[in-house]
Amino acid sequence: MGIVKVNTMVTFHLETRDGTRREITGAAGISAMEAIRASGCDEIAATCGGSCSCATCHVYLRKAAPEFLPPISPTEEDLLDFAEDRTEQSRLSCQVILRPELDGMEITVAPASAF
Repeated sequence: MGIVKVNTMVTFHLETRDGTRREITGAAGISAMEAIRASGCDEIAATCGGSCSCATCHVYLRKAAPEFLPPISPTEEDLLDFAEDRTEQSRLSCQVILRPELDGMEITVAPASAF
């Protein structure tokens, strides 16, 4: 049997809408949205609770290892198409699953949208 690491933590840097930088830590396997909300940051509305049916957790991934991110699903793509401030770095934070390879990534909260 191989050794299983339990409770591996991932730390990333979050820039809020007012430019404040925070260090966020979350368990590998949860979404970036869950880690951000658990940290007390209320700038991520996450209206749908992470079910990828709104875009209220829209963020920009400023520094991440793209090979460790899942490709954007058709549903996420459709939702991001409605985001007014979409860029090539846009993702829904509910779809970014923390893993050790993403340790140190930088995320910026996108401007609030009308969703």
